[in-house]
Amino acid sequence: MARNRGRVLLAGATGRTGRHVLDALAETPLVVRALTRDADAESELRARGADEVVVGDLLDPDDARQAVLDADAVVSAVGVSAGLETIRGDLVDGAGVVNLVDAATASGAQRFVLTSSIGVGDSKGGLPLSLRALLTAAGVLSAKERSENRLRDTPLDHTIVRPGALTDGPATGDVVVGEGGDSVRGSIPRADVANVLAHSLFTRETENRTFEVVSRPGLRKRADNVVDIDWTPLPRAEAAGDESERERERERELAE
Repeated sequence: MARNRGRVLLAGATGRTGRHVLDALAETPLVVRALTRDADAESELRARGADEVVVGDLLDPDDARQAVLDADAVVSAVGVSAGLETIRGDLVDGAGVVNLVDAATASGAQRFVLTSSIGVGDSKGGLPLSLRALLTAAGVLSAKERSENRLRDTPLDHTIVRPGALTDGPATGDVVVGEGGDSVRGSIPRADVANVLAHSLFTRETENRTFEVVSRPGLRKRADNVVDIDWTPLPRAEAAGDESERERERERELAE
């Protein structure tokens, strides 16, 4: 994927983390396609900067294929909350993301950035025992692990981001990045996670790696295997040139 142009699919665009990701990507030269299950959310997503909106359910493989068609990259911010409603068959964190990964691979996409969670796989020690028990019972951790493993088995250049406990506070701009499973513990605002996801899309140093992330104010106890990532700044195109490119893209699509 060219680092300053192309089309990116944002899955989970109406989620609390996804909205922050959309805000970050809307100012880049990329054509941003937002995926949502809510047909009534289109106007809100376009107001936040989405160039295209696709309505679909990732648990339907056909919807996943349609969503990722012609996309150069994917950012997945989908997920479910732990609760009794999650113990009812397939979860979007598992089957849905697997469908999206398979569709992205088949369509020829080049880049995939996945939101997972501390507590998955070799990071299970970073999650408090009580919360780990809840998420295990709900099937959330196993679903996310399945998605991680499927993504690693593809030829896609990928980054897997495992955030700690998510909060709705403002971004701190101070994120501790660990690599190696049980590396960091604590909490992190969704806005900080969104910034990590967006910057990962453009930072070659993050390709084919898995990170655990918490904010420094939310760091709990020790931090091991901390890595220093030289984050590539998000590209910013001149407004007129960016808009002209997007208009040309739309015209090409209408002509096909």
